[in-house]
Amino acid sequence: MKIWRHCRSATHLDTGFPNLASYDFKAPRLFLDDALAIGTRIALDRARANYLLNVLRLGEGGEILAFNGRDGEWRARLSVDGRKSGSLLMIKQVRPQTQPPPLVYMFAPLKHARLDYMAQKAVEMGAGRLQPVVTRRTQTSRINLERMRANAIEAAEQCGILTIPETSGELPLEKALVALPSETTLVFCDEDAPVVDPVAALQAVSPGPLAVLIGPEGGFDETERAMLLARSNTVRISLGPRILRADTAAVAALALVQAVCGDWR
Repeated sequence: MKIWRHCRSATHLDTGFPNLASYDFKAPRLFLDDALAIGTRIALDRARANYLLNVLRLGEGGEILAFNGRDGEWRARLSVDGRKSGSLLMIKQVRPQTQPPPLVYMFAPLKHARLDYMAQKAVEMGAGRLQPVVTRRTQTSRINLERMRANAIEAAEQCGILTIPETSGELPLEKALVALPSETTLVFCDEDAPVVDPVAALQAVSPGPLAVLIGPEGGFDETERAMLLARSNTVRISLGPRILRADTAAVAALALVQAVCGDWR
């Protein structure tokens, strides 16, 4: 739970923004699980009360922006009940709910600190679902879904995103490919691909849902590569002549996809 710092990328991740000149970028932004509607009053749990009252030092009548991923974004007014408790009253909807972005980010699990970073950046870059996949060279196969969801929520709070991406449990690569709808274009980032222009390859992608796949640090083996290339509606791209860490590759690939055939256009 942090103050939303306005960054240019936030304006592109979500199409629910009103005129930016009239938007309140300074208001703290908070995710709530509760249903949100005009006149709804929500009691704050201890963590959120401490954040608003003691970290942000908001007082009686202070206002924040609240969202739950389902009911849009609301201006909420704080009522204080002592030093450790309070409630929020929903007073006005400022943005209607938007649909999750049609972009799946598929990745081989990483160790905690780098996975935290990667999950946050994928959400900021517009991923609508986070799907860990287990490959033959995956070094870490256990995903803490609660922690990954917490990172997704934090990124959404900071960057003005209205929908919380779905965080799915890990799947073997083969099963993850079978579960991917045939109409979804899979952008397969392959360290063994010839170093050619990835923009040209992505410009040929038909409009529709997208998925981006980043492999483990050791790369894909030949059996996995053959399986991926055998899937129809798959585009294989290189991320350049340098070796990238998986979390760096995530940002590079998502930026390319969003700029060429995603929602940055």
